[in-house]
Amino acid sequence: MSENKMPSSGVDRVLELLCDTSATVGGLVLVAIASVTVVSVVGRAFFSHPILGDVELVQLGCAVVVASFLPYTQFRHANIIVDFFTTNASEQTQSKLDAFGTLLYTLVMGLVAWRVAAGGVDIKANQETSMLMALPLWIPYMLMVPGLVLCAVIGFVQTLQHLGLIAKEEV
Repeated sequence: MSENKMPSSGVDRVLELLCDTSATVGGLVLVAIASVTVVSVVGRAFFSHPILGDVELVQLGCAVVVASFLPYTQFRHANIIVDFFTTNASEQTQSKLDAFGTLLYTLVMGLVAWRVAAGGVDIKANQETSMLMALPLWIPYMLMVPGLVLCAVIGFVQTLQHLGLIAKEEV
């Protein structure tokens, strides 16, 4: 999708706003974990006192960052596709194959969102915490769920668009 064009439908505008919000949250978390890393490295190098559990924070933060950036990538059609075999296919065939691929993506994202949410609930019930900092592990799990659900919603909308059941956004 071109940066200069606005989505044509209301659904696309809402999804774009949600994607931008999700990516912004992911960017803020990324800046925070980069800052933790810098402070820890400087503390280790100059004061022999790193941040205890910095690796835990980075790992948990990276999971949230990835889940936050995925919707933006899907909405912008920026995932890698292999179209070597379909280059000479008709537009209708390509659209059907794109619909099938997007449907598979949607199903996988729905499954991942469900299992991450279920895992978060189980982790909270068992009161699991990180090893060094004793951070509740359910929090990053639940912070991943909105991005994963948004991916599934976007995939569903894009599948319907490929099938011609709802209008595609302008490209």
